Amino acid sequence: MPNDSRVREVPNDSRLIFADHVGRFYARQYGFPPMAGRLLGHLLVCDPPQQTIDELSQALLASRSAITGAVKLLESHGTARRTRAAGERMDRVSLDPADRQPRNFDSAIHKEHAALFREGLALLTDAPPERRAPLEEMAALAEFLADRLPRLVDEWHAHRDTLRASGKLPRPGA
Repeated sequence: MPNDSRVREVPNDSRLIFADHVGRFYARQYGFPPMAGRLLGHLLVCDPPQQTIDELSQALLASRSAITGAVKLLESHGTARRTRAAGERMDRVSLDPADRQPRNFDSAIHKEHAALFREGLALLTDAPPERRAPLEEMAALAEFLADRLPRLVDEWHAHRDTLRASGKLPRPGA
């Protein structure tokens, strides 16, 4: 066993339950494999905040291969990251600090959605209104989101800065 002054975390029922709740939510809402959601939940509450694959495997009572696959998925979503300190032979997994920025608020995605829906509407030029209605509504929603989301992100940043200034939220790096 390496000489490591870090506290070793043993499985904790309340943390496992929380991780399971996050896993089920992310599976239901976003189609994540349950282990990826469980890993995300664990990373939100684990101490220390950087964990090796072995530590994650022990804490979540899962195989190393299941954890490795979940880490890869979360990395691809920009939610987790691996780091390795000089002289260490293993990666440590943690939440990616950049992930605290609002996700899915990119208006360009919604502009692209709107363009796709409008392309579909062009194929239905002679279709009855009830056939066109779903695509028309989806295009209108995408255009609405593309217009509103940049302002909403600006509002969030102003609100977050107010919370930080009042001490209700920690400052980055604190």
